Formats: sequence, C-alpha cells, structure tokens
Amino acid sequence: MDANRNDSDFPVLGIDDYFQFPLPEQSDDGLVAVGGNLSPGMLRSAYLQGIFPWFNEEDPILWWSPDPRFVLFPEELHVPKSLRRVLNQNVFEFSMDKAFKEVILFCAAAERSGQKGTWIRPDMIEAYTKLHECGLAHSVEAYLDGKLAGGFYGVLIGSVFFGESMFTHVENASKAAFCIFVEAFRKAGGKLIDSQIYTDHIARFGGRNISRAAFLRYEKDYLEEPLLGEVNL
Repeated sequence: MDANRNDSDFPVLGIDDYFQFPLPEQSDDGLVAVGGNLSPGMLRSAYLQGIFPWFNEEDPILWWSPDPRFVLFPEELHVPKSLRRVLNQNVFEFSMDKAFKEVILFCAAAERSGQKGTWIRPDMIEAYTKLHECGLAHSVEAYLDGKLAGGFYGVLIGSVFFGESMFTHVENASKAAFCIFVEAFRKAGGKLIDSQIYTDHIARFGGRNISRAAFLRYEKDYLEEPLLGEVNL
C-alpha cells in the first residue's frame, strides 16, 4: 500500500477474496500500511495476517500490527473476587449476536479517558456491520431488567477472537459479559483472545504482552483450528 495511491484504486473485496499486506515484521513502529478500504475481504485479510485498522477521523486508513501484542489466553483468565460475587448473584443476562448494531453504536459513543472523539467512525460501523452479516464479527451483550447494560464486539476466526471495543452503562456489565464469554470461548475450544495493545482493564483479567513474532506464530496455528462447537453463554 502506498500513501500516495488513491483509496479508490484498491478493489472492493468480497469476504472470500484475499489481499496481501506488507509483512508486519518489516514495521518498526507497528504501522504496516496506509490506505486501502474497509471492504469485508480487506478486513478479513488483515486479521489473517495479524493486522487491524485503527485511525482517527482526519487520518487515512492506517493498518497496525504492534510489537509487543497484548493478549489473553483463555485458560489464564483471572476473575476478581468482587466480580465473581456479581456473577454468582446472576445480576445480568447474557447473549451473543442479539444486538450487534446497538453494541457497536454504544461503543462508538462511549467516553474514554484521555481520548477526544472516537476511532469507531461511521465507515468503521458500516464495515464491521457488514463483517457481522458475513458471520465474522460478533457481539456479546449483558442485559439488566431487559435493557442493554453493556457489551463488546470483535472478530472471530478459527479459534482466535480479536477484541475491538466495549461499553458499559451499568457498573460491571461489560466486565461480567467479558468473563462469561472467555469461559464459554475456552470450553468451545478457543485458544487466544487478541486485545491488540495494553490496557489496565484487560490486564486485570490476566492479559499480558507477548512479542509480535510470538503472536504471529500462535495466530498461524490457531486460525486453522475451528472451534469445537458454538460459544454458549
């Protein structure tokens, strides 16, 4: 990809089409490519190569593969005692793919400390909604008294879940949904959850940094391993 090349020069790819990105190993700062588009095939190709889009409103599309990579191995999930009590009380009801559009819109509107605006722009919402319609992007929801209280969305390929963003309207809602999902994902044969870059939030659940080289090795193996069954929350 070339920053001087017009984005319209790149083909709109269907979900089964493949685009070869520059090798992540050749990037020193994690930025792999500039430009392109957010068509389903382009997005799927990026995830297959350990790359994801992340850019601000004034930027062209930026494609990243950071080093180190922040991940959670499902078997290493740590549930804090306070949250375990919430889960034991069955405060929330959980679902998967019941309200994808609502989840991504709430994620876009969520306020984040130290950030102005959001990287989940209308074009990203449209792109991931299409990816959801193709069966690759998924949402997890937590409900309280029948109302959506929190949740998150990401991309699932093989036995790897690539987390994108989460929101919460009720304390502990998204945390509880995440823990329930990780346990169900592990039971279904899930091997790796990608959180992209370090966050205190996921670190509390057992997330840790690994080298980009290690991440790409894990990904190569796990993308080829389908889940044993459905993720039942």
